[in-house]
Amino acid sequence: MKITGFTSGSFDPPTKGHIDVIARAARMVDRLVVGVGVHPGKVPLFTAAERIEMLEGETAPIAKATGCKIKIVTFDTLTIDAARTEEATIIFRGLRDATDFDYEMQMAGMNGAMAPDIDTVFLPASPGVRHVTGTLVRQIALMGGPIGDFVSGAVAKRLKAKAAQRKKG
Repeated sequence: MKITGFTSGSFDPPTKGHIDVIARAARMVDRLVVGVGVHPGKVPLFTAAERIEMLEGETAPIAKATGCKIKIVTFDTLTIDAARTEEATIIFRGLRDATDFDYEMQMAGMNGAMAPDIDTVFLPASPGVRHVTGTLVRQIALMGGPIGDFVSGAVAKRLKAKAAQRKKG
């Protein structure tokens, strides 16, 4: 039986924390779908196409190392609906701290009520990336701070270019 997992986020930008969760989830399933959330009310730093492109670059080595097929999609629905569309039986969620745990437990309960056939698996953040958030990485990058510890070199390059572009206005 082939097992499909689903993990989602804004990935604006994809951080080392996101990649940690993706890599660990990829070791547990045959196919992993990474859902890039697109919400009309939010204005991300990177377009959906840019986030997909970065994620494809970041996840290619993971797919090769694990043998897991990784697919990147966008969605503007409930996560549970996007997971169902992709025929996932597991939703992976990363947890950094107790605040994440409380929120994610509520989401898992709601998702479980709407789709009892899809399980939620929590992956605690690895110690080296536990403190990393996309919001803080964006803020640091836009203010010209060092981001190399939080994102890959390829993502850092794109973040720096976006920050420079924003300064030009």
